[in-house]
Amino acid sequence: MTDRPSSIDRRTALQTLGSLTLAGVAGCLGNDGSTPSSSSTTGGTPPFADVHMQGTRLVVELASSADVEHVNLVTPNGSLFGTRGVAQGASRVTFDAGTTYPPGEYEIVAVDGDQTLGTTTRTLQPDLQILDMGIGRNQPDKMWNGTSGEIADEAFITVQNQGSGPIAVTKLLFIGDVPLPSTKRGTNYVNNSDVSGIYDPEADSTTPKVVVPPGERRTVYSSTSPFGFAPGGAVTCAEHEQSGSFETILKTSIGDSLTATYDVTYSGTEQVANCSINISERNDG
Repeated sequence: MTDRPSSIDRRTALQTLGSLTLAGVAGCLGNDGSTPSSSSTTGGTPPFADVHMQGTRLVVELASSADVEHVNLVTPNGSLFGTRGVAQGASRVTFDAGTTYPPGEYEIVAVDGDQTLGTTTRTLQPDLQILDMGIGRNQPDKMWNGTSGEIADEAFITVQNQGSGPIAVTKLLFIGDVPLPSTKRGTNYVNNSDVSGIYDPEADSTTPKVVVPPGERRTVYSSTSPFGFAPGGAVTCAEHEQSGSFETILKTSIGDSLTATYDVTYSGTEQVANCSINISERNDG
């Protein structure tokens, strides 16, 4: 079950944790985001051994000598995201951040009774990048293990999350000079919240999202055959070369969209199954 920030404000959240007379101990956020960026303790051994992401979960490892009763997670705007009690003998608690959390710096507070033992911070900030894009007829090795007819007209987009927090791709769109764009000229699902345009090979069906944990890569497959020629489609294949461009748009769980523009040519034959399609990414800068 995903925690949701409560309406409690930052001042109230911190007051419930006890008195905060803290001495700062600076830390450094590593490239993989696995190290807390800063921490404070009331004295003695710091209560935190490690803080890192595991999929969509924030994992808090506690020092073996720390007598922690519960751990609170405070959002960037100061509201209480959630509280985890520490069972006797336990040394770890987790918070499921999910993929719709507010990005920013979170504060983690270790508490024993009415005393705050220490705090640390962890930045959750996704950074999704497109690494590669192609279509099944040209690169079948990059597709799922389907028949040539199943994968020929579909596209793949390889993405990597270079940030420190999880994210999900929730919609895949193709806009412009493709045979079946996502607009009214084609499959017309741009504004349809029930259609993601994403295919899940394991389930053999469409899926509402593809989760990309921090530091990991995922391949997002189309489910709407954007490169499938159809009578009356936006693009046809003919012996003379036709050129154009299109945008691949990935909408995400935090409200942002990632867009890449590609040049495309179609040529070779009136037999659409043998149409030559060449795609190259446009670098306008």
